[in-house]
Amino acid sequence: MDVDDITVVVPAHDEVHVIGDCLTSLGAAAAAVAVPVSVVVVLDACTDGTGEVVAGRARGMSPDVRAVAIDARRVGLARAAGFRGAPRGPGSWYATTDADSRVPVDWLTAQVESARDHDVFVGTVEVADWSTRCPGLRPEYERYYVRSAGHRHVHGTSVGLSARAYWQVGGFSPVRADEDVALVEACTRAGLAVDWSGRAPVLTSSRHSHRTPRGFASYLVSLEATLLEGTVPS
Repeated sequence: MDVDDITVVVPAHDEVHVIGDCLTSLGAAAAAVAVPVSVVVVLDACTDGTGEVVAGRARGMSPDVRAVAIDARRVGLARAAGFRGAPRGPGSWYATTDADSRVPVDWLTAQVESARDHDVFVGTVEVADWSTRCPGLRPEYERYYVRSAGHRHVHGTSVGLSARAYWQVGGFSPVRADEDVALVEACTRAGLAVDWSGRAPVLTSSRHSHRTPRGFASYLVSLEATLLEGTVPS
């Protein structure tokens, strides 16, 4: 398909310290494509100044940025809320990332190009900073992580798909975890073309506090724990 417009959804729960960098990176990525881009930040039960940061960026930033407030504490519901009012035209494309991540400048470019032959784009990540983790975690993580095309990792911080594909499978499920995996699996079952892309990896946080069970931060915490306990196989 030819992409005519893009909607990017960013769920956020108390992300005042990182949402600004996320939006800056999305602005650069949006400027690199020749179609209109809208960014929807879903403020999920925020109690800090995340909403104020988003409002400030919305007044002085291109692309169009707006906020939606909910009180769900479920990332699946948060992502779904962001896409609820998005365009559904034949050239509409949806993408989602996380507030603690920074997308590369070619993130949306890669998806627009992928959309010519695929219904779904599933990207990879790079960890921004390993310094707060135990020394052995990075090499252990690197043993298992595949960055090349054909990988089978699913990260909610780097998923894109056509509006047609999204609504065909019912969108994001209202679950507390693995909403990204459930969406991609539904697309696969529906016979949609999935691009397991190694292009444009997203820079994401290695923070210790995880927002959702079984998310990326939770995975790093678990892998580090098993490493420290000496239970990771050599």
